[in-house]
Amino acid sequence: MDATAVGRYAKPLDALHAVSYFAPEVTDSLVDAGLEKSGMCYFASRSAAMGRVAPSVVAATFYNFNPELIRGFIPRAWDLATPERIIEARYRGVDAVLRRVLGDKIESPDLAEAADLAAIAARAAQPEGRPLFAAHADLPWPDEPHLQLWHAMTLLREHRGDGHIIALNVVGLSGIEALMTHISTGKGFTAKFGRTRRGWSQEQWDDAAAGLRDREILDESGDLTELGTEIRAAAEDLTDDLGLAPWEALGESGFDRLLEIAEQLHTAVIDSGVFPRDAFGQTWAAGTWPS
Repeated sequence: MDATAVGRYAKPLDALHAVSYFAPEVTDSLVDAGLEKSGMCYFASRSAAMGRVAPSVVAATFYNFNPELIRGFIPRAWDLATPERIIEARYRGVDAVLRRVLGDKIESPDLAEAADLAAIAARAAQPEGRPLFAAHADLPWPDEPHLQLWHAMTLLREHRGDGHIIALNVVGLSGIEALMTHISTGKGFTAKFGRTRRGWSQEQWDDAAAGLRDREILDESGDLTELGTEIRAAAEDLTDDLGLAPWEALGESGFDRLLEIAEQLHTAVIDSGVFPRDAFGQTWAAGTWPS
């Protein structure tokens, strides 16, 4: 299997995992468990699998968030709800939102097959050097197929994400620099949403942009230079290489079948409107599914 091709085709699968960060059902479930309705829900729900970790651990594993933002929520979240309670609430919320956005597809044999295929890949992923993946891999598997699929996609997303942080360090991009250069590709957040969502002040943003211009990674318009494009490509290529092993365990025929089923689920998720339209660049939702 070609790592670049697999990485390109696997990226749209992230939407099946990312519903948990935008859906009101998940937020409401976490608030009912004791958390505050704020960024606390995101940071606590995604890091709870690691236990009562310090804010520095969350900042290190989440990478492109402002550590100052994280310190406003962690470790206070652990005093409002235990990590175990937060994990349970997260899965209850995911169950609710998937039932809403997928509708009758929840009960389909295709979804159950997709869950089985994704589980093969997720179970083959290895934890070495992948702290967020390792923590989630220790969680018990859910019983219902739609939650098994979400759990598997979460494991694969965190596995790839941990590998991506490795790659970003290799090419010399800090957290804020990684965020800014990814935004410049048009394949992720819009600049305003990314900066505010990740907790960076305008001054911090401007300083980082100046540094990237000095290194000739961004031009005066904020676009990637030739060097910047090469650096981003190197980071993505290494990320693809580091993320290939789980998909190789699934094999080409299994991977193709998973994509065939997942395309329908991906469309349902995007069409549901769960993702805010002003959050992402033009190429994130429209046309993300390779053809």
